[in-house]
Amino acid sequence: MSRRGRRRSVATALCAAALVFLLPTPAATAATLPSPDLTGLRGVLRTAVSQGAPGAMARLDDRGTVHQLAVGVADRRTRRALNNADRFRIGSVTKTFSAVVLLQLVDAGKLSLDAPVNRYLPGLLPDNRITVRHVLSHRSGLYDYSNDMFARSVSGFEAVRTKVFTYRQLVKRSLSHARTTAPGGAYSYSNTNFVVAGLLIEKLTGHTVGTEYRKRIIEPLKLRDTFYVHPGTALPGRYTRGYLTPDTSGAALVDATRQTVSWAQSAGALISSTKDLDTFLSALLRGKLMSAGALKQMRRWVPAGGSQAYGLGLRRRDLSCGVSVYGHTGAVQGYYSYAFTSGDGRRTLSALANSSNSSKVHTTMLRTLESSFCGTGARTRTATKAAGTAYDVAEDLAGR
Repeated sequence: MSRRGRRRSVATALCAAALVFLLPTPAATAATLPSPDLTGLRGVLRTAVSQGAPGAMARLDDRGTVHQLAVGVADRRTRRALNNADRFRIGSVTKTFSAVVLLQLVDAGKLSLDAPVNRYLPGLLPDNRITVRHVLSHRSGLYDYSNDMFARSVSGFEAVRTKVFTYRQLVKRSLSHARTTAPGGAYSYSNTNFVVAGLLIEKLTGHTVGTEYRKRIIEPLKLRDTFYVHPGTALPGRYTRGYLTPDTSGAALVDATRQTVSWAQSAGALISSTKDLDTFLSALLRGKLMSAGALKQMRRWVPAGGSQAYGLGLRRRDLSCGVSVYGHTGAVQGYYSYAFTSGDGRRTLSALANSSNSSKVHTTMLRTLESSFCGTGARTRTATKAAGTAYDVAEDLAGR
């Protein structure tokens, strides 16, 4: 490499490293938050249903006081009412679970965040500069293979609904495309990153990701509704059906409930409930799932567009009232999910619309955060800052 090239590479690396320090974390505790606006929250759910979602629900746990709201139906055929007891596919909220497992392995001394992925998975990636941290913060530059899969929502979904992929097959799909950024560059969301995370979990533990979710998170937190059934297609117990909105305006919704979700796996295949997601996010931010040092690493933020930042498998959203909340959104065919908590983990919201591929519904559902954490004053503020669209799965790139 020429001297000029070396200088450019060093400068690029320094700029990328500096990204993680650009965004301070606003402090807010549940005790200092405005009282939640339950009337506004119910109004948001009703609006989502009026926009085409069969049903919408939310569970708000405010320092032990629980509010549960639901409107619409869980099943369009039987007209059974949606209920917070229903399980559902959580999509990319799965990424936070995967990141927790890897950070526990960091605590155990089995993994270094700044080590190349290829140290643990030799030859997997074409660039030894891609680190574990880059993968967990979406700064690897690995192309999102699901962009191609779901360029058309319904036909793309039907093509993979019952397929079973290996992790390496999915990585291979990504590597057939040019990378989006240099390693350590700007945030660029990609499901490929958390497929790599799944490979790391299985290589370092010798167990499936489902086993590690269960052993490290589900059982310790007594999560009764959280399951990893891949490659099975059925949701266990009581669940809501999920409906995919076609790309063609006016076309009938597609029941997408039964699917392997093999195209996502450790990037988006978990099943859970609003209660379990509240428990999980609260425990995470209260430091019950990893060391204080690991949680600090998880909360090193990089810009992620608009009023958002991203850590390691954890999203930060800055609301219109100046409050920041922490968690993840998820979109898998038929389901939009939202799971966020306050900085101290003592006020937590989980919400669902049993619909997907509708930007109107998604943008509306993001307003559940405003009602839950900003109170009645949120109604008088412009919603654009809080509801800046950011999808956590490529399926919605074709969304309306």
